[in-house]
Amino acid sequence: MQKKTVSLVLGSGGARGLAHIGIIRYLEENDYEIESISGCSIGALVGGFYAAGKLDIYENWLKEVNTLEMLTLLDFNGSGGLISGKKLISKLKELVGDYNIEDLRINFTAVATDIDAEKEVWINSGSLLNAVRASISLPLFFTPYISPSGKKLVDGGVLNPVPIAPTFKDDTDLTISVNLDGEASANIQIKKRKDMDTSLRKKAQEYLNSITLPKTLTKEDGMYAVANKSFETLQGALARMKLAAYPSDIEIDIPRNLCGTFDFHKSEELIEYGYNLCKKRDDL
Repeated sequence: MQKKTVSLVLGSGGARGLAHIGIIRYLEENDYEIESISGCSIGALVGGFYAAGKLDIYENWLKEVNTLEMLTLLDFNGSGGLISGKKLISKLKELVGDYNIEDLRINFTAVATDIDAEKEVWINSGSLLNAVRASISLPLFFTPYISPSGKKLVDGGVLNPVPIAPTFKDDTDLTISVNLDGEASANIQIKKRKDMDTSLRKKAQEYLNSITLPKTLTKEDGMYAVANKSFETLQGALARMKLAAYPSDIEIDIPRNLCGTFDFHKSEELIEYGYNLCKKRDDL
């Protein structure tokens, strides 16, 4: 049977985007051939690594890394954001290397936002890791990325959390979009199957205590939590508008309350959720 060719649109939404991996795995196993990816934020990261043929490496690392190791990759010395992102990008480069986007095996576009020009930016050439770094620059959390041309770039979700437009010229059978800001669902939150043991939890807390961060940034109802929730609310509204204006052939919605923005330690469960969600659909 001939495979159906797909333009895949991967939206922004923090750790919920690990469901993108499960969706990709399902498509691979069920006679779909992904020929093009347009990604925003976590969608750019997952999509970019898939386009480079390195998603397995990233997935395996996510499943093995513990919370303390993840925390040590967050260098709290950013300017214009809590995190500079240098340690994280350095680790990703160590894991998967770096590539020029134009040399990838499939077409790839990362979407970011130029906050000075107030417009979205499509990055489809140059360093893959630089494109990912620009697209994941969540306001307040990551320092904005300064492009080689001097543009100040932040998370693409600021203007376009489900970037379908870069796929308009694709000659594929289907456009499949994944919206990470779908309608909330009751009793849907993912729980980590194996939590940290007591000693690791203690070390993680000690590490956090050693970092001098204002309490308004770390409290559950503090300044950053409110700002992040506001950003997610904005993304949800934008996603609904974009998808209404430019509907894809197949839209996959991930409930916005599936997990927290930074619940990357639940990777195995989130990946499985994305895979099983596709299995339940009649149109895939």
